[in-house]
Order: sequence, then C-alpha cells, then structure tokens
Amino acid sequence: MALDEPTACLPIPERTSPVGLESYISGNTLVSGDGPAWRDVFVQVLSRHSAQHPFLVPAVAEPLIVWIMSGSAVVEERDLGGEWMANRVEVGDFFLTCSPVPYEMRWQAEGDQPFRVMHLYVSVPLFERVVEAMFGKDGGNVTLKDVSGGRDATLSHILSLLNEELPADGGGSPLYVEGLAQSLAVHLVRHYAVANTEMRAQNALPGAKLRRAIAFMEKHLEEPFDLGRLAQEVGISEFHFSRLFKKATGLPPSHYFIRQRVAKAQQLLQETDTSIIEIGLMVGYSSPSHFAQIFRRETGLTPSDYRRG
Repeated sequence: MALDEPTACLPIPERTSPVGLESYISGNTLVSGDGPAWRDVFVQVLSRHSAQHPFLVPAVAEPLIVWIMSGSAVVEERDLGGEWMANRVEVGDFFLTCSPVPYEMRWQAEGDQPFRVMHLYVSVPLFERVVEAMFGKDGGNVTLKDVSGGRDATLSHILSLLNEELPADGGGSPLYVEGLAQSLAVHLVRHYAVANTEMRAQNALPGAKLRRAIAFMEKHLEEPFDLGRLAQEVGISEFHFSRLFKKATGLPPSHYFIRQRVAKAQQLLQETDTSIIEIGLMVGYSSPSHFAQIFRRETGLTPSDYRRG
C-alpha cells in the first residue's frame, strides 16, 4: 500500500475504547499500568514500527496524551479526506487529543533510535471531577484542545514519574499514582481547557489547520490581509475558511489578523526603542494616523500612551 493511500474504506469503527484503539495501530506494547493503582489513568508504553502507513484512528471518549519517549519521527495527521498536516517530533514532544470524530494518521521515524511512545488516557470520571472543582456549574461545557507536537516541561515531568512507577511491585502505589493522575488532570485543565464550541468538530476548523492559519498570519503581518492566500494555505475555500475560522476563534480572519498586528506592536512598543512610525510600518501600516486609529480602537490607548504606560 502506498504511503498516501486512503484508508477511509477500512472497516474501523467511529469510536472505540483505549484498549481497543491499540488493535488499529501497528507496534508492540512494552509495559502498561495494571491493577487498582491505575484506575484514573490508563498508561501504555509502546514500540512503534519505523514507518506507519495511513490508518484511521477511531475517536476515544477519554482525553489522550501521546508522549515521545525515544527516537524522532515526522508524524502526519488529517481529517477524513483533508490535507495532511506534518509535525517533526522528538523525545519530550507530545500530542493531546479529545477528537469527537475519527481522523487519519501516518508517520516515518528518523535515525537509528527505536521509536517509542507513551499513551496515557485520563479517565472520564477524573477529568469531570477536576473540571467541576475548577469551573463549578460551568464545567459541563469544558473539554481539552488539540495539541500536535507540543512541548511542556511540567507534563513531561509528571509522565516521567508515572513511567517510573509502571514496573513497581504490586502494580505501583495507589496513593502515589492517584496523586500524579490528579496533578496531571489539573495541569491539563489549567493550560489546555477550552469550551466545547472551540473544539475540532465537523462544524469548526480543525486544530492543525487553525494553527497553520495563525502561524501564516504571524509571518506576514507587514503584508496586506489576503483571505484567498490564507484559505489556500490551509486547503479550504474562502467561504468555508471564513465561516469555520470564526467558529473556532470567535473573530473573522481579518479582525483576528488586526489583533495579531496590534499584539506585535504592543510587544515592540514595550520591548524596543523603535519609533512608533517604524513599528507601524513593521506591522503593515504605512499611515501613522491609520496605525494610531487601529491601535486605539483595539487597546483604548494611543501607541505613545501605551509606551509611556
């Protein structure tokens, strides 16, 4: 089978369990958490094949972290029938997903090191307890955003401690593992919680495409806003891109672009001695009065007042 051969026709369910998911991904389980200590998190350390052909990943109800423990690889993801989005990952990088729908994945490992990963699923009861404790009655609308190829020192530290406990006698200490699991869940909710309406779904822009669009904007702040070029960058028609981008961020792409320009200007005003006219030019405004007008509209202050303040 070619590396880009579609897999949507394979007989794979739309949803499965953490245990069931492993039957759809090639590789070997090296160690897994078992016994009463691991009731709040399901943990597996897996050795993956160096090359993985495209496969369909069923949705799993539990939040899933995939943490790179050994080796490096180019990992690609896409929504069904969509465009492949690539991330080069190495030891310490992680993926986080709560995708409500299936998606496709493939990868190619690099170098001579074995490609090993940890899969950790946070139990739904633990996640709901932490969300309720932190958000109260509003917690029912909270989930976790998608992260692809991120780095998080605190997350890595907690996962390292859990990994060290996996081979412990008797399946590990329940008190210790439960404490780490709660710390992990609190950290995830603190740093990656979003409202359900912001999540990747059929009626919202997928997380990978949203990140690509935002990164593209950041690289071209000095240029005029170009909706067609931006939509082309993520492989979606202008109409659908505008609609889905607004659903994901709450702002039209053009207004989000202005917010990015203003945020960059704020940074330059605070961190450099560059003149206000030059800063305006650096973020795409050839007219100082227009720059001042936009800046005041978005911040409530003129650029000079912001710099003084």
